[in-house]
Amino acid sequence: SSYNGVNSKAEARMSLKKISLSFLICALLFSCGCGASGRGGKGQIVKEVSMTEQEKDKSRLLKRINRKFENPEAHFALGKIYHAEGLWTKAEHEYTIVLGFDPVNREAQAARVKVLLDSGDTATSAMSAEFYMNQASSSAIGSLKLAQAFQSHGLDEYALSCYSQALQLAPNSARVTRQIGYYYLSRNDKVRGQEYLSRSFQLDPLQPEVAGELGRLGVGIEVPRKKNNRGASLDREFDKYNDEKSNP
Repeated sequence: SSYNGVNSKAEARMSLKKISLSFLICALLFSCGCGASGRGGKGQIVKEVSMTEQEKDKSRLLKRINRKFENPEAHFALGKIYHAEGLWTKAEHEYTIVLGFDPVNREAQAARVKVLLDSGDTATSAMSAEFYMNQASSSAIGSLKLAQAFQSHGLDEYALSCYSQALQLAPNSARVTRQIGYYYLSRNDKVRGQEYLSRSFQLDPLQPEVAGELGRLGVGIEVPRKKNNRGASLDREFDKYNDEKSNP
């Protein structure tokens, strides 16, 4: 009887030890798990904080493209980031993807010509520019859009060729004439800038920004008796295009 009592007490102590050990193991596992989770979360936060705004933008764009590859706006924006980073091949690849979706995207065309030039591939850059200008040669609005895109990338020679091409196609367009005037002013050629802006104002006197620029140039403004409507259709189309660019 006493033996059984001692045996029962020993078994009880062993059970308590097992229970205590189990609790200790669980506590340790829980502690390690929380610590690992905390370190992982903290590491992720530190990583995100250390990213530059450009890296964050790149990450967001890549996620958008992964969700939907057919996204020319995201590809173009990503191409611009790669271009700024000097990753010429990646940038040219993204611009080419954009042109696969939209073969007459003038911004992507000019950007591709620029990145090829920056990469040192002058021959392909020149051939591409010529191809895009020939593509736009039957359209005044297309030539004008391409001219603006070339100008925004500092490709002055191509920009001026496209402006001239647009003016040949639409000699009575106030907008084409105005943009040429602004182009020359941006190159500090006030004589030719004034010449084209004055003609633009004569074609369409309802251009307060042109009147203001002519006033700053010291040009006396004489409002024509009636507006020349021969280039009005293209001018409306170009105004719509500029509005869409300003408010995408």
